[in-house]
Amino acid sequence: MTATSTISKTALITGASSGIGKALAYQCAQDGYNLVLAARSVDKMQTLADTLKNQFAINVTVIGSDLETSDGATRLHADIKAHGITLSALINNAGYGAFGEFKDSALAFELAMMQLNMNTIVVLTKLFMPDLLATRGKILNVASTAAFQPGPYMAVYYATKAFVLSFSEAIASELEDTGVTVTALCPGPTASGFQDKADLGNSALVKGKKLPSSEDVAAPGYRAMQRGQRVYIPGFVNWAMAQSMRITPRNLATKVVKHLTRATA
Repeated sequence: MTATSTISKTALITGASSGIGKALAYQCAQDGYNLVLAARSVDKMQTLADTLKNQFAINVTVIGSDLETSDGATRLHADIKAHGITLSALINNAGYGAFGEFKDSALAFELAMMQLNMNTIVVLTKLFMPDLLATRGKILNVASTAAFQPGPYMAVYYATKAFVLSFSEAIASELEDTGVTVTALCPGPTASGFQDKADLGNSALVKGKKLPSSEDVAAPGYRAMQRGQRVYIPGFVNWAMAQSMRITPRNLATKVVKHLTRATA
């Protein structure tokens, strides 16, 4: 298969070495985007880059980047500009969670999660806004169904995704007359490697359940970005749960999530 567009366009995908980020790279590549892949796992990204270049005849730039650090996003922006690249799509995918009670978690881990899941998105969106305005580009922020309610046993993670959703919807409204669109992709639990990072194996949220693949999430999420949909929730059950949480009393919603997320034997 070859690229379907002759117009040069470039997308940055953070967290592109695996999971949803890797699947989104395929979606962009087959639609003719040149790519900038950013994550810490340079070897994995280089293997992906070689595959995409050969399969889709696109340009792929790989940049090793630690976006959990306070200056990681600004360094990534500087590296991309040093390559002379102008973005027409920004896909903020990098992020992770942690399962367990807040009182038992390491503060440094929670702060790094907040840096990656929230601050990095704000910094990259701010720094690449001139590019996106010039190209009438697209922004895709990967949030979660966790964004719609508090999340006992993953308190900080759920709060960060609520931030991503709120931020995305707000700037989408601000930008509606500029040609730039903003989409918040809100998947439910996904077989993406996220569970291992978050130590979710014994949570009732995922244990013993068949989860959608990263590709199942990325393909419709990419289409939602292309049509400029502000919020997209893959899967009817996920959509229905998210909508029900909007009208459920907050204390009841929190109890429901606590039950669904609890550790199992």
